[in-house]
Amino acid sequence: MQPVFLFDGPDDAEVTVLLAHGAGAPMDSASMTAATAALAAAGMRVARFEFGYMAARRESSSRKPPPKAELLIPEYRHAVSALPVKGKLIIGGKSMGGRVASMVADPLYAEGVIAGLVCLGYPFHPPGKPAQLRTAHLEPLKTPALIIQGTLDEFGTRDEVGAYRLSPSISLLWLEDGDHDLKPRKSVSGYTAAQHLARMAQETRDWTRRLPPGKPDR
Repeated sequence: MQPVFLFDGPDDAEVTVLLAHGAGAPMDSASMTAATAALAAAGMRVARFEFGYMAARRESSSRKPPPKAELLIPEYRHAVSALPVKGKLIIGGKSMGGRVASMVADPLYAEGVIAGLVCLGYPFHPPGKPAQLRTAHLEPLKTPALIIQGTLDEFGTRDEVGAYRLSPSISLLWLEDGDHDLKPRKSVSGYTAAQHLARMAQETRDWTRRLPPGKPDR
């Protein structure tokens, strides 16, 4: 099945960011739309797509739970191969979407297909279950990666993540008081969600500019 993409940002951008959604919300959720708008405003071309189980929810009242992340790897790889790109391709996603992207990243990076990986709110562990880590494949990761995380993310706080063994290829951007959607409590932190998303996008843009290009056209 051919993936359906939602495109935002300039068609002639030097960087395309391919984003998959989280486990429970579609590609056009409020969180995904806001993050996409910020990345596009920073000059990047953004392509969103949905995994099959989420696309099926649009045609049925059934809300089947998502499959295990490992079972979504072929769908992510298919989306990469189906996406026309000029310049640098960065893969990633929100929460589970970023996790799946991180599982497919290294072979694609070795092949020169992608230049990097960006994860918005990585699910380091299920909420309330800090011992159930999802980090084993992140220790040997070779792909340059940027993980943007709220300091209060229930899937991995700054204090928790600081104790993990992560690859030196991974950079972390911490957004003060942010939750899993990177939203802060303005009354506590003084920051707004819009400010955090703007910083996320600016840091992502600057980080991508430092990456080697990979293959110029795909």
